[in-house]
Amino acid sequence: MGDPYILMLVALAVLAIVDLVVGVSNDAVNFLNSAIGSKAIKVRNIMIIASVGVFMGAVTSSGMMEVARKGIFNPNMFMFQDIMFIFMAVMITDILLLDIFNSLGMPTSTTVSIVFELLGAAVCISLIKIAANDSQSISDIWNYINHKKAVEIINGILLSVVVAFSVGAIVQFFSRLIYSFNFEKRPTYINSLFGGFAITAITYFIIIKGMKGTPFYSDVKHLIEGNTLLIIAGSFVFWSAISHALIQFFKVNILKLIIGIGTFSLAMAFSGNDLVNFIGVPIAAWNSYQAWEISGVAPDAFSMGILAKKVPSNVWLLLLAGAIMVITLWTSSKAKEVIKTGIDLSRQGDGHEKFQPNPLSRIVVRSAMGINAAISYIVPQKTLAYIDTKFQKPVIELPKDKTYEMPAFDLVRAAVNLIVAGILISIATSMKLPLSTTYVTFMVAMGTSLADRAWGRESAVYRVAGVINVIGGWFLTAITAFATAALVAYLISWDKVMIPVLLLVVALLIARNTLQHRKKSKQEKKQVHMERAELITINGVIEESSDHIAEVAQRINKLYSSVVKDLATHDLVKLRKTDKHVTKLNDEIDNLKDGVFYFIKSLDDTSVQASRFYILILGYLQDVAQSISYISRATYKHVNNNHKNLKKGQIKDLKSIDNTLSKLLEDISETFENRSFDNLEHIINEKKELLKDVSQSIEKQVDRIRTDETSPKNTTLYFSILIETQDLVSGLMSLLETYEEFHVSTKSAEIDA
Repeated sequence: MGDPYILMLVALAVLAIVDLVVGVSNDAVNFLNSAIGSKAIKVRNIMIIASVGVFMGAVTSSGMMEVARKGIFNPNMFMFQDIMFIFMAVMITDILLLDIFNSLGMPTSTTVSIVFELLGAAVCISLIKIAANDSQSISDIWNYINHKKAVEIINGILLSVVVAFSVGAIVQFFSRLIYSFNFEKRPTYINSLFGGFAITAITYFIIIKGMKGTPFYSDVKHLIEGNTLLIIAGSFVFWSAISHALIQFFKVNILKLIIGIGTFSLAMAFSGNDLVNFIGVPIAAWNSYQAWEISGVAPDAFSMGILAKKVPSNVWLLLLAGAIMVITLWTSSKAKEVIKTGIDLSRQGDGHEKFQPNPLSRIVVRSAMGINAAISYIVPQKTLAYIDTKFQKPVIELPKDKTYEMPAFDLVRAAVNLIVAGILISIATSMKLPLSTTYVTFMVAMGTSLADRAWGRESAVYRVAGVINVIGGWFLTAITAFATAALVAYLISWDKVMIPVLLLVVALLIARNTLQHRKKSKQEKKQVHMERAELITINGVIEESSDHIAEVAQRINKLYSSVVKDLATHDLVKLRKTDKHVTKLNDEIDNLKDGVFYFIKSLDDTSVQASRFYILILGYLQDVAQSISYISRATYKHVNNNHKNLKKGQIKDLKSIDNTLSKLLEDISETFENRSFDNLEHIINEKKELLKDVSQSIEKQVDRIRTDETSPKNTTLYFSILIETQDLVSGLMSLLETYEEFHVSTKSAEIDA
């Protein structure tokens, strides 16, 4: 009888390991963003500090394990079989959701996932039990669900969004007033007091509050309780004195020290608070199996009231989980993608924006501008002028022969991010609330960004759109987690054979997402955004533009051929797919044009004349892309509206043009890939034959209209394709002529030199 449940336990153990990997890949953003974004410490050292913090947090997480057993549902209302169904559904759903978000590079909440998955699966099994019992009605659902605790947890999670954002913004505003952006010039006593406050807050809330979750707390309980103010005051004096000594005698940058300690503490808080999300369910399942195995009762008749009792967690299991989390930190490429999203949204200054504006983000920005204008009328101008001086960013002049990548934000903001997030998470942990560390750290970072004026007129609408997308993803997580876990629980309760089927589905989907993520990563490596700080020479301009031209020529060749081929067969599905690829090409070229500012700014003094050349090249590439875009959309619209097929003669002419154009584009691509620019004149001469074919096709169509053509829609599409093809070829030739001219002038300059 026990064999099926042994297999389920094995499956849960494997799922726990996978969940640790995909969960940490998402949650690494919580404690690495500030240190990595500020470049305060070397990445290798940051990872070591975070790894130690994760291990320490794993030991203190045992108290949080109660949430998985009795935080969401009343275990005494469920039988052993019901509990195992719930736990299997939760783990399967959790892995799927987190892996999807990781692949998208979006930070989501593992806490929200686990809470709503437990809730969805428990509600589903409860409804099944109620339906099978004639004496119960739908109102009895509240006997099964621990609704008071569930509501408390959910309210805590939602409240954390507002509190974290507000507290982060307020603390950052006053920190900036104290420090300004010239924090290196602040008096020693300010740094000492700030260090004393920061380290006191971290040590009290992380170490003292964190001890409540450990077996050691009873030994020191009498020393802590009732002496809170004395401990805090003493710690403040002690750490302020230590900070002063470090600054005065050892020339230590106290902000870097705070960031290091804060990264450790936040990693520890994350592990202590969030480890329950990954292994709490499997541990609870193991405890359930142990209790049922010695009972001798049927699995559908053994009540699981034992889960309501406190059960100490196995320290070795916690440390093993910590080891897996640490390994994931060092190896996960998806973790790097999620971290990048968080850093980009809080970055000080402009650059490539990942998210596009939406109506809501525009409304929010306009409203904020209105509020800001109103405040300007109320607050005295002298006060505003004084505040503005504290927010003036220093101009950093770099030697012309050196390169440097600026940090996303400075040490002051990084320290505030870590202190505020660590305190809030630790308070929640001490209250046994599975607060979302993702919500807290992300919203603290967004609050400090706002207060630090990181969201200027150039970037605000994009950053707000990003925040809205991330928060929207959180709500989507909750809804999806509830519904999916409920569905999976129903399938498992319907027939146990669904368990291996669902596990196979999970494996296939994770493999598919992983392959897609790798493919996406490779594509992104090819796309270069002009937001860099390194100097670009003339040779760099040639290399950069050559790569773009070669790639665009290859892609237009494929797209044009696809349109002609799929138009001949009236294949709507393939035409829709081609149109998506055309849209993607246009977006990428638009991104390159958006980066012209950074390109020109990064040119060295001897290469400024190359800026005009590069701008012209991007303009011609955009013209060519717009031509193929018009051809694709007109063709798709024609087929989508079910208009008549083109005549055989028309298709034949288009295929002939496609063959000639394909040869031209292949020559262009090969020329720029191999940097054999002496062939440009030969390619330019090839355009005459192609333009001649297009002109002859136009004349043939005119003759058809006067004799046997009966479809005005066909004529409109056919002429549109031919005219846009002419424009496409003209754009290519203008590009090549410009490049030839630049190549000749560059060679002449090198010879003269």
